[in-house]
Amino acid sequence: MKLEEISKGALISGIEPGKVARIVGVDPLGDNAMTVVYRTEDGRLGERVLFRSNEADLAIATAGRPWSFDADGEGFKLAAEAIRINLAHLFDPMMAVHTSNVEPLPHQITAVYESMLPRQPLRFVLADDPGAGKTIMAGLLIRELLMRADAARVLIVSPGSLVEQWQDELYEKFGLSFTLFSRELVDQSRTGNPFDDQDLLVARLDQLSRSEELQEKLKLSRFDLVVVDEAHKLSATWFGTKINETKRFKLGQLLGSISRHFLLMTATPHNGKEEDFQLFLSLLDSDRFYGKFRDGAHKVDVSDLMRRMVKEDLLKFDGTRLFPERIAYTANYKLSEAEAELYNSVTAYVKEEMNRADNLDGKRKGTVGFALTALQRRLASSPEAIYQSLKRRREKLKRRIEEEKIKQRGGKVAASETYAEKASEDIWDSAEDMAPDDYEEFEEEVVDQATAAQTISELEAEVFTLEHLEKRAKALVASGQDRKWEELREILQNTPEMRGPDGLQRKLIIFTEHRDTLNYLADRIRGLLGKHEAVNMIHGGVHREDRRKVQELFRNDKDTRVLLATDAAGEGVNLQNANLMVNYDLPWNPNRLEQRFGRIHRIGQTQICHLWNMVANETREGDVFQKLFEKIEIERKALGGRVFDILGEVFDGVSLRDLLIEAIRYGEDPARKKHLQEVVQGALDTNKLREIISRNALAEEVMDERRLFALKEEMEKAEARKLQPYFIRAFFSQAFDRLGGDLKPRGFGRFEITHVPALIRERDRQIQGRDRRNMNPVTPKYERVCFEKSRIRVDDKPGEAQASLLHPAHPLMQSVVDLTIEQHRAKLKQGSVLLDPNDEGVEPKLMLMLDHSVKEGGESGVVVSRRLQFVTIDQAGRIENAGWAPHLDLTPLDEVQSKMVADQLDAPWIKKDLEQVALAHASEKLVPEHFEEVKSRRERQVDKNLVAIRERLVKEIDYWSDRHDKLRTDLQAGKDVRLTLENVRRTIDELTVRLENRSKQLEAMRHVVSAMPVVVGGALVIPAGLLAQRNGEPQGQTWTADADARARVERVAMEAVRKAEEALGHQVIDVSAEKCGWDLTAVVPVADGKLPQARHIEVKGRAKGQSTITVTRNEILYGLNQSEKFILAVVIVDGDSHEGPHYIRNPFTQEPDWAVTSINLDLDALLERATSSEGSL
Repeated sequence: MKLEEISKGALISGIEPGKVARIVGVDPLGDNAMTVVYRTEDGRLGERVLFRSNEADLAIATAGRPWSFDADGEGFKLAAEAIRINLAHLFDPMMAVHTSNVEPLPHQITAVYESMLPRQPLRFVLADDPGAGKTIMAGLLIRELLMRADAARVLIVSPGSLVEQWQDELYEKFGLSFTLFSRELVDQSRTGNPFDDQDLLVARLDQLSRSEELQEKLKLSRFDLVVVDEAHKLSATWFGTKINETKRFKLGQLLGSISRHFLLMTATPHNGKEEDFQLFLSLLDSDRFYGKFRDGAHKVDVSDLMRRMVKEDLLKFDGTRLFPERIAYTANYKLSEAEAELYNSVTAYVKEEMNRADNLDGKRKGTVGFALTALQRRLASSPEAIYQSLKRRREKLKRRIEEEKIKQRGGKVAASETYAEKASEDIWDSAEDMAPDDYEEFEEEVVDQATAAQTISELEAEVFTLEHLEKRAKALVASGQDRKWEELREILQNTPEMRGPDGLQRKLIIFTEHRDTLNYLADRIRGLLGKHEAVNMIHGGVHREDRRKVQELFRNDKDTRVLLATDAAGEGVNLQNANLMVNYDLPWNPNRLEQRFGRIHRIGQTQICHLWNMVANETREGDVFQKLFEKIEIERKALGGRVFDILGEVFDGVSLRDLLIEAIRYGEDPARKKHLQEVVQGALDTNKLREIISRNALAEEVMDERRLFALKEEMEKAEARKLQPYFIRAFFSQAFDRLGGDLKPRGFGRFEITHVPALIRERDRQIQGRDRRNMNPVTPKYERVCFEKSRIRVDDKPGEAQASLLHPAHPLMQSVVDLTIEQHRAKLKQGSVLLDPNDEGVEPKLMLMLDHSVKEGGESGVVVSRRLQFVTIDQAGRIENAGWAPHLDLTPLDEVQSKMVADQLDAPWIKKDLEQVALAHASEKLVPEHFEEVKSRRERQVDKNLVAIRERLVKEIDYWSDRHDKLRTDLQAGKDVRLTLENVRRTIDELTVRLENRSKQLEAMRHVVSAMPVVVGGALVIPAGLLAQRNGEPQGQTWTADADARARVERVAMEAVRKAEEALGHQVIDVSAEKCGWDLTAVVPVADGKLPQARHIEVKGRAKGQSTITVTRNEILYGLNQSEKFILAVVIVDGDSHEGPHYIRNPFTQEPDWAVTSINLDLDALLERATSSEGSL
């Protein structure tokens, strides 16, 4: 092609490899070169100089009209589907749900798809109650952001005891391989910065907060998303006019500064102090929550930054409550004389040592206090536990005396510090900050070693006391007296709830705090039940894999009846198949009570949960617990199960642990005893509890029936058109085969890939730097792959290999999609002629793909929203929405058919510039709707922020300006002032600059711009009726030129089905225009408090005398996606009368092959399977 032939408006191939470009402008540069400005099919403008040497590569992609319509039909369809899968989230808005191993609940869907995903960038607190499944919400968000290429680098920070659970859940439920951050990663780092080496990381909160070295490395990294679990630990407090910032709070500030999206997860964001809560929120926005509120700490609107849903209000999709009722009982028992004597002797020892510890310095005092309370708890646990603990402590301290005597005769004892390195900032937090096995080992070490003794003689005196106590404990163990065990035995044998209908022990979990008690109980209960395998155990020393096995045994093995567990193992263990629990030992932290109850009272639990708390009468701690549980029961009757959710928040100012220590030290004093009871009474006062509940509701969301139905409807529409598994499988099989791959079926729904061509593997390597949504490389072969999440594992064959789920973000799928687009994209703009086998009319249409983006204003140009839409244009210029994947219902024409309709390519309406007509339509309708939706959402978000930030910072500036004026006056009067005028002036200037910069930044965010809509491609669609007409077939059976007659048949059929459904008492909604996969939604009224499944009805009207019904590929796949919800309704229309409707459930059983675009069903055979409207219920 000659340079002189290039003109404005021409479509030319060869300017960019594999693409067709429309020439926007031409500027000759002498005789042998020219500058061309062009627009590619993805809307991008380009400019380059063409020389005579380029002429061989250039070709006109169109001859005399805008589109040549001569592209290969199969290639066109593959390219269109590849683009659709590459932008999968536009067609499947809940893709993470459809490709993850979870069945999310309404509140989880709204959290991710309504509260979090639309926020760009995300700065948010997810504060749903414990047990609401916040890990699943975070997993869905991460999965969705990775699939949308909106995030590639994710860091999760959580307490040490939860990191392994995070790693396991993200892999098992979402297929995401997160690396655990460790010292080894630092040592082995290639770059010197381990945070840069790994894209998906889980790190321990305190490992980061305590290490300045790691924080320096973090500062040099950037993440797309940071998630902090148990984020209330990132606390800071106001101390007068100063902020007391903890190391964790400073880490929170750092994490917020290095990430675009920042998500804080906690069930307790508010500790009761409004100013501290606002400090916590300053982690999300340091300007909006700067300084102290100058009008006193009044509440702020945080609904755009935070969401909270209360456990008791959560619903399932059928409208029923998600969580059943919970009931707690107090099981009292009285100590025997020998037990009471030992109790009093050990308590006296603990009390005396605590008094001595008061003279020690801060950290050591805390450690000794920790050791002594642990000893006291073991005393309450079991005779075996206290005996073993006293014995170990006596042995360790005796060994210590010998070591010290060797080191220094008669000198001071150097405090043993073998455990000090492991302790948390506050030793009492160690249980949450350490891994379960580490904590149990740590507690053991502290109990055995920490002592208030400061000289060898003091140590010797303590060992003498311990020997005496140990003898008593040993005698008690030998006597076999144990009133606590007798009480548990009574509960096990004589409580009706403990027995199933078969008379056998129901599944039961017993929590204890000590391994000695665990072993002791295991022996006793096995003896009672008569079976060794009836009892299983989980404690800190049980490794991850073994812990999983024990959980599986307890869930699935009918012989395993009782699970004994320690607190350390309680976290991350989900056992909702049991509904009975015993707290054999009571935790001194009320949060633990809720966490333990949460092991059985969680998502999936269907029965009322029963809990027995074992309390020893007439013991100092027992009196406090007795009062606590009495009050909890009174409040449960007044406030319902919510009282359990807020136990961790009721003791403000003084903790339950402090009350119990006070009871041990001063419990014999009647005045102190009365005071303790008053504190417990006050902590659980009804009005105070109501205040906490309403405080927690500061961003509370409620799911009412109307909202639930709307959510359900949206989910069902997304489900009907979901790409996984049918659309993905069909495309991959076809495209992979064309690229030389080998996919072989291996069992139901599973496949083996014996060979991945080098071309695909090379493409994966190239994509890694360009657009990465998955971190694993493409391998040369795959033992098993699947397209349905239910096929990842074979349930009845545990030895079978786990399959890799192929979804749009899988690296193999990405490479196949990318190559398919590259090879066939030009065909989209070149255009193709396709046949619509489902259209009995005789008028061709043009189908076009339109792409439109809304971007951030300014230099960044980040795309904040994108839409891809299919439309059809007829000869009269009428434009209609063509649905989500109309190309799949169309088939390429063979040679004979192409010749029959060749004249259509020369029709005058085709020669018009239809691309301009489509762009005009997009600019009038699609673009303004899309732009307005994004703009209004963005403006709402930014304006709320802007108002709050201005209010806060202006008040702060005014406050310091007043201080400045007063200081100046005082100085002039010769008064002595503490603050210098320069420092105050500097503060005012800094705040003013800060306000200006943030306002500019937000104004820029507010500004969004609409990109130019782009026509990605198009095809001329020939109706099957036109071919039938030209074949000489009689009008009526296979074609009709009367469009009004066809429309009337459909209208009569729709009306017949609507009336039949209304006669059944259903509300009918016409959704046919939305192209969502069915025509009518029939809403069934609420029954027995449940919201029944809606009926999705696809209506097919046939004129009397016709013998077949044509269903398209899309209709079949939408029907399969919906399974039980989908009903096919057939109406036979004869003039103004009709027969039916005839209802057919499960009309389709399998997906058609890629090449099959529609199926003709025999009408008589279909009607044989049909039932009436009443019969379809």
